Amino acid sequence: MKQSHEIDMTNGPIFKKVFMFSLPLLLTGVLQLLFNAADVIVVGKFAGSLALAAVGSNGSLINLLVNLFIGISTGVNVLAARFYGGRDRKEMFRCVHCSMALSLVLGIFVGFLGFFLSTPMLRLMRADPEVLPLASLYLRIYFLGVPATVVYNFGAAILRAVGDTERPLQFLVISGAANVILNLISVIGLHLSVAGVAIATVVSQYIAAALVIKCLLHSEGSYRLELRKLRFFKDMLLWILQLGVPAGLQNSIFSISNVIIQSAINSFGYVTMAANSAAGNVDGFISIAINSVFHASLCFTSQNIGAKKYDRLGRVLSSCIILVLLFSVTMSGLVYLFGPQLLSLYVSSADADRDAVIALGMIRLTYVGLPYFLCGLMEVASGTLRGMGKSWLPLIISTVGICVFRMIWIFTVFSAYPTLQILYLSYPISWIITPTALFTALYLVRRNFIQAAPVQNVRH
Repeated sequence: MKQSHEIDMTNGPIFKKVFMFSLPLLLTGVLQLLFNAADVIVVGKFAGSLALAAVGSNGSLINLLVNLFIGISTGVNVLAARFYGGRDRKEMFRCVHCSMALSLVLGIFVGFLGFFLSTPMLRLMRADPEVLPLASLYLRIYFLGVPATVVYNFGAAILRAVGDTERPLQFLVISGAANVILNLISVIGLHLSVAGVAIATVVSQYIAAALVIKCLLHSEGSYRLELRKLRFFKDMLLWILQLGVPAGLQNSIFSISNVIIQSAINSFGYVTMAANSAAGNVDGFISIAINSVFHASLCFTSQNIGAKKYDRLGRVLSSCIILVLLFSVTMSGLVYLFGPQLLSLYVSSADADRDAVIALGMIRLTYVGLPYFLCGLMEVASGTLRGMGKSWLPLIISTVGICVFRMIWIFTVFSAYPTLQILYLSYPISWIITPTALFTALYLVRRNFIQAAPVQNVRH
C-alpha cells in the first residue's frame, strides 16, 4: 500500500504534483537558509563585521569542497526514481544500500580533506589578514560535521526519489531549531563568536543525519534501509558514479567560479566582503526556490522514464518551466523591494559600517538577484537532461557557459574596469549563454530519445 507521503509521478495531473513536490522542498530550503542566516545575523550583530566577514567569506570554499561529493547524490536520486517508477524492488534495494555506504565513505573523506586544507585555501583566496584566523577556525570546526551533511543529502535524495519531500522538511525544522538555540547560547551567552556558530552548525548537521537514517530504517516501502546490509555493489556503484560525478563536477565548477569571484571581492576589503555575504544570504532565497524545481524536473523525468511513459516528458518540462518562473520572478521582486530592510538584519545598528554594507549589498541584489529567473531556466533544463541520464552534457555546457566565461570576464573586462557592478554583471550574462545552449541540447536529446524509445534500453 502506497505511503501518504509518496507521490506517484507517472499518473495523473503533472503541474499539481510538480507543485506539491516542489513546495516542501522550497520551504525546506528557505528554512535551511533562514537557519544559516541566523548564523550570520547572530555573529554579525553580537560579534561585529569582522566576524561576519569571517563566517560569510567561507561559503564559496565550503561549496567547492563539499558540493562535488554531495552532487553525487544526484546519481542516487536519478536511479532511485527510475527504479521506483519502474516498480523494480530488487534494484531499489541495491541502490539504497550501496548509496548509503558510499555516503559514509565520502563524508569522512571530505571532512578530513577540508579540515587540513582550510587555512592554505583561504590564503590562496587572498583572505584579509584580519579575517584569516577567525575564518580558518570556523572552517576547521565546520568540516567536522561534513560526514553528517553528506549522509543526510544521500538519504534525502532517496526520499525525494519516491516523492517524499515532507519528512526532510520536518527533519530540518528540528535540526534548524537546535542550530538557532545553540547559536544564541554559544555566541551571546558563552561569547564563543565564530567558533560557537560553527559548533552549533555541526551539532545540527548530525541531528539531521540521525533523523533521515531513522526514517529510512523504519520505512515500509522498497527503499527501507537495513544497516547490516550496507555494502558496495560494483555495478550499482559505477552506475551511481556515472550519473552523479558529472553533477558533482558541475557543482564544483560553479563553486570554482564563485571562489574566483570571492577572491575578487576580497580585494575590496572586509566591508565589501561583509556586504556580499549578507546579500548572498538574501538572494540565496531565490536560489533555493529554483533548486526545488530542479529536483522536481529530475525526479519526475526519471520516474516517467522508469515507467516508460515517454509521452509525459514534454508536460513535465513545461510544468517545471512555468513553476520556476513563477517562483523566481516573485521572490526576486520581493528580495529587491525589501532589500535594504533585509540587509539591515545582518548588521548591528551600532556598527560604523552599517550604511556601507547595505549600499554595497544592494549592488549585488540589483545585478544578481533581479535576473535570477535566467538561472531558473538553466536549472530546469539541466535537471531534465540529468533525469534522462545525460549527465555529462550539462556538465560540459555549464563548464564553458559559467566557469570559463566568468574567468575570462574577470581577467579581461573586470581587470580593465574593476568595479563591483562589472564583477556582478558576469552572473546574468553567463545565465543567458548557458540556458540557451542547454535548451538547444535538450531539444535534440528529447527528439532522439523519443524516436528511439520503443527499442531503447533505458538503463544505458
